[in-house]
Amino acid sequence: MSLTTNKEAYDGYCGTSYAAKVLGISVGTVQGLVEKNDLKAWKTQGGHRRISLQSIQDYQRRHNLAPASLMLSEDRLRVLVVEDDDETRVMLQANFDKWGLPLDAVMYSSAMEALLDMPSLQPQVLLTDLRMPNVDGFQFLKTLSEHALFSNLAVVVITGMSADEVKAKGGLPDGVQMLQKPVDMDWLRGFFDALMSVRQINRRARSQAA
Repeated sequence: MSLTTNKEAYDGYCGTSYAAKVLGISVGTVQGLVEKNDLKAWKTQGGHRRISLQSIQDYQRRHNLAPASLMLSEDRLRVLVVEDDDETRVMLQANFDKWGLPLDAVMYSSAMEALLDMPSLQPQVLLTDLRMPNVDGFQFLKTLSEHALFSNLAVVVITGMSADEVKAKGGLPDGVQMLQKPVDMDWLRGFFDALMSVRQINRRARSQAA
């Protein structure tokens, strides 16, 4: 598995889930827009659909839609969630919505699909499960850890595995936080709050330096 760090090769397209989040519509509606050629798309050799970011922006302009915060704002935290369990994804999104924090979360059930979208999304935070079909969380994190593009990514593993089970599988890359299921949502809320505080401090420091 490989992931190029050449951003120019990636920032012109995205996957179906990311397009749905940007436009504020369902994945099924995005697929319908593709079929009607309202959005330009193609499929990779592996069968993953890629959608032109330019065609998404053109669609927004044609329909007088405000550009989504995902594509514009540096004031919001971009969070990518990779979890194959539907109930866990729904639970996480429900809590994110309830908290009202300035974050945008995109949910994926597949690590491979998430890998294809990450260079376009440029997330600051990754929440990932470990036990997943096809590409598991261990392979996923190993791939990410080998690329400088994601060196500043804050990573939290959410898993039902014990610390000993994780160690037996080779452990986790340095700096990765491990949160066991059932998820301690108070801890996760505090984690996001801390990240946002650090980002605000860094922005003020850059502004004063300028």
